[in-house]
Amino acid sequence: MCGDSRHPSAAFLHSFLSLSQALCQNLGDLHVTGPLKDMNFSVPEGGGVRVIYQFTSEPPAVSFRATGEKDGIIDIVPKTGVLYLSGSLDWETKPVHRLQVESLDEKGNVVKGPYAVTIYVEDINDNPPQFDQIKYTGVVRQNSRPGKPFMHVHATDRDDPTTPHAQLTYSILHHFPNPYAEMLFQINNVTGAISPSITGSYYLDPQKQDTFTLVVTVKDMAGMTMNAFTSSADVIITVKESLWKAPPTIRIQENSTQIYPVNISQVHSNEPGVIYDLFEKEKLPRLPFSIDQNGVIYVTDPLDREEKDTYSFFVVTKDNKGELVDKPLHIHVIVEDINDNPPVCQQALTVIEVQENEDEGSNIGTLLATDMDKEGTLNSRLQFKIGSQVPAVPASNLFFIQQETGILQLTSRSLNRRIASNYSLKVLVTDAGMYCLLLYIRIILSTLASPYHNVTVAESLPVGTVILEIQATDGDEPATGSSYIFYQVKEGDPNNTFIIETDSETNRGFVKINKALDFEAASVYNLVISATNPEPLVSGVQYNSSSFTSFKVFVTNVDEPPVFHKTVYKAEVSEDIPVNTLVMTVEAYDPEGDTVRYSLEGDVRKWLRINSITGQVYTASTLDREQQGTYTVEVVASELSKTLILHLHDVNDNPPQLAMDYTPFFCHPLRGGEGAFIQAADADEHSYYSTFTFSLADDMNTRNNWEISTINGKLIKSNYQ
Repeated sequence: MCGDSRHPSAAFLHSFLSLSQALCQNLGDLHVTGPLKDMNFSVPEGGGVRVIYQFTSEPPAVSFRATGEKDGIIDIVPKTGVLYLSGSLDWETKPVHRLQVESLDEKGNVVKGPYAVTIYVEDINDNPPQFDQIKYTGVVRQNSRPGKPFMHVHATDRDDPTTPHAQLTYSILHHFPNPYAEMLFQINNVTGAISPSITGSYYLDPQKQDTFTLVVTVKDMAGMTMNAFTSSADVIITVKESLWKAPPTIRIQENSTQIYPVNISQVHSNEPGVIYDLFEKEKLPRLPFSIDQNGVIYVTDPLDREEKDTYSFFVVTKDNKGELVDKPLHIHVIVEDINDNPPVCQQALTVIEVQENEDEGSNIGTLLATDMDKEGTLNSRLQFKIGSQVPAVPASNLFFIQQETGILQLTSRSLNRRIASNYSLKVLVTDAGMYCLLLYIRIILSTLASPYHNVTVAESLPVGTVILEIQATDGDEPATGSSYIFYQVKEGDPNNTFIIETDSETNRGFVKINKALDFEAASVYNLVISATNPEPLVSGVQYNSSSFTSFKVFVTNVDEPPVFHKTVYKAEVSEDIPVNTLVMTVEAYDPEGDTVRYSLEGDVRKWLRINSITGQVYTASTLDREQQGTYTVEVVASELSKTLILHLHDVNDNPPQLAMDYTPFFCHPLRGGEGAFIQAADADEHSYYSTFTFSLADDMNTRNNWEISTINGKLIKSNYQ
């Protein structure tokens, strides 16, 4: 039929010249010619004019007719049976064309047919992907968890979604500004989800930069070929201050009469719909705090400062799968003291023996009382006052008690045994809350005269130093219990600062320093010494004034270095706390009342700084537990130093790493079933993240051919399918 001149007109010949040429080129191809029957064809879209197939006729058929979804593009040459395209097919417009073809005789009657001819249009990558917005905007909170999406971008492709032509992959092309070596944001190349990177989670700060512009691209062909189409869109991101912040130190007054539970603070997650919970490290029998699902923290019961004065716990947030959402927040609670404890005295009745010739102003004794309320506050401040003196002769004010110290003194040299041999004093002890305790003092007068001179010693003398030798005599048989003399300090030394040892051969007594002297605590001691036998005296014989002696010990002041309130100061903080955070306050006092100045020694990492006047210790730079988990420096007050130890609480600031000490290999070709064990590790502690989540890379070849199974949360097995 090539070159057949039986065409109706020259115009028809001109219109189908190209078809005839194409047909002539393919007559030898058995795939493009054949009898009339049902047939399916797959034709790539585009490409312009072309021949699809030639149907052959059988007498009496002399022509062909095509009907159906020709759409002005598909038709058949009636005389030759050539099925052809007069233009380009478009998969996006119509992916399938269904026609009916029949053969006709000379009168136009149907000889065979109609037969179904279906043309499937094959998609080609002729459409670039398009974002559904020209510009995107999003908001991210400071310190948001890395990898947690805060927005999405989305693009579509008109090509066939079952082919790589419409398989899209996203990436970040530019990042303005980008002050760090790594981008602050990342994008899921499959879903278009945008989240902070690890660097971004750490460094995003609205005070430094509150707006970023990302240029996000999308490629079709899964981004696997250079011929892929690419489109881009701008993403404007605003950084806002984090809502997820630990509240300031919470102060709760002890033994409050409020109705419990009591709202004491509230925290806010950056993520909606999280589940709030409390986590404690102290492992108390019961934590008297709770949190509701609005982040409100409550104290559930009255607190007792004398039982526990501080509490430390964490607030965590979880999603509906139980996974942590935010970094744990450290909550610190201080229980404030109230005046709920009365003064307590060591003894209700104190007996003091005083010489009748004692000088005015002499310290004749000290009353000791304690208070369980917080030391150094008005609640534990005790004051002493004489309530009454019996008898009130020769005057009603023979005695004076120092209000703040409880030291009892004589107001004059008016004591006389002929007037009164003893006195009874009632002393009131009160604290700031007007708690009152009655103490009773019995004062016995003696005519004791001392043969010993007063002794003056420096407060720096070491314990064990002999400050005086005393001698008493006994007329009983020598070297027996009846003649051995036992010396004892009877009055003037309530804290056993002195001790007396006896030489068994000479009965000489050696008065020694038993405890360190302190001029600021006691500058004068009025000691009354008794001399007794180990064996009791016979009936009718009693010890008398000759068995007692007395003398004064004057303590002189020695310049002393400052003294810290604690031997070691310790604090526990998270490694991610901001610079200039108050860590603790160290306190030292100078016994002479001089001003104390503080400094640090051994701060090799320059992590800390101290206020030289207040002793407040702050962070001076970023902490890092992985560099040093326990950090020790010396705090110096004037010339005296104490140890400060800082324990860092771990935060999740290290990504897991696959173990690279071995590389699995397989023989090619893979048959299926091959596998290898892959282990991951993380430099952080695993208090909160004890297992890892493993996934395959986001590409079709990997996901179609490999599978993974978790062994124990830190080890997986990878198998070739």
